[in-house]
Amino acid sequence: MRVIVLGSGVIGVTTAYYLARAGHEVTVLDRQAGPALETSYANAGEVSPGYSAPWAAPGLMLKAAKWMLMKHSPLVVRPKLDPAMWSWCLKLLANANEASYQLNKGRMVRVAEYSRDCLKALRAETGITYDERTQGTLQVFRTQKQMDAAGYDMAVLERYGVPYSLFDRDGLTSVEPALAHVKDKLVGALHLPGDETGDCFQFTAKLAAYAAKRGVEFRYGVSIRGLESDGRKITGVLTDEGTLTADSYIVAMGSYSPKLVKPLGIDLPVYPVKGYSLTLPITDAAHAPESTVMDETHKIAVTRLGDRIRVGGTAELTGFDLTLREKRRGPLDHVVSDLFPKGGDLSKAEFWTGLRPNTPDGTPILGPTHVRNLYLNTGHGTLGWTMSAGSARVLADLVSGRQTDIDMEGLSVERYGRKPAVTVSRPAAVRPA
Repeated sequence: MRVIVLGSGVIGVTTAYYLARAGHEVTVLDRQAGPALETSYANAGEVSPGYSAPWAAPGLMLKAAKWMLMKHSPLVVRPKLDPAMWSWCLKLLANANEASYQLNKGRMVRVAEYSRDCLKALRAETGITYDERTQGTLQVFRTQKQMDAAGYDMAVLERYGVPYSLFDRDGLTSVEPALAHVKDKLVGALHLPGDETGDCFQFTAKLAAYAAKRGVEFRYGVSIRGLESDGRKITGVLTDEGTLTADSYIVAMGSYSPKLVKPLGIDLPVYPVKGYSLTLPITDAAHAPESTVMDETHKIAVTRLGDRIRVGGTAELTGFDLTLREKRRGPLDHVVSDLFPKGGDLSKAEFWTGLRPNTPDGTPILGPTHVRNLYLNTGHGTLGWTMSAGSARVLADLVSGRQTDIDMEGLSVERYGRKPAVTVSRPAAVRPA
């Protein structure tokens, strides 16, 4: 079967890899000059299934109000006359209750845990390296109230069999020794040993090269204008290089996915949430993180990537504005210098920003649509790197007419009210993976 994948970020490239592995003829289209040059370029570096949780949690309104009053605020809202922004915000608030939080977190953990297993298998099969580490995530708490609130997450982790440990301020240094120098600023931490870290850009670029050698065609510098349809199925992708056709089409364009599919009657509640990161060289390894440290107060992750430290986080609602605002560097500078003051050289840091494609319930949108040969792989928010391999494997299985390894309940666009079409597969055109 011929398949076109729209987008060459980590989601698009992993999807192409699994499709090719299943025997399909795959073409990937992207406007950029290479893979992973937008949101996948310099994210926080976490592969963190244990930390998978929706933003829409009980008490969200009060938390948001407090965050925006903080000196180093993790959240900034720049109001716009944009109906999509306000619709998304209202849906986010509608999910900020205990029942929805438990349901949504369960769905997210299901995808993320599966994805971590797929990533391990992919790494073993391809042999690619990307400054990966498998030492877990340490979520550090600066107040007792934060530590007590971790009970919400631990209940879901236990339900899904995700290992974790809770440490006091002395115990957390057994996981991250460098924090011994600042432990008086912390009250405790939640350790998620199954989490990993790695450079998403390196991974995506190397996987794209691996896939290309195995037949995947990557066409860069191609602007996607729209999707052509006969009312029942997609008949082609309209680009600045003409109309390209295939048997099936997969939209993996992150925050730009809703605009592409809206003319087809598909209303995706995916909205960009802008994030920032710093990448700085390590100056003293003994004072740098061993893996990922997540600061619960500032919602910022500090991650070890080889001989570098990646600091990623903050959330800015500002539409598709990619302006690199120097003021938003403040929270990143503060957290890394506060927790790891001797770890890296901030004067040599690379400052970056990207748009995370967030759904209001936190769960990505995976699978078929009411358009017979159109599939979605989008809406992963801050967890695109975490969920990439599993989401891609699911899409490849669906396109191939195979049973998925995980339950698809609540993962498709169907949860927003419109049922997808019955998938028409062509098993004769694929071979077992």
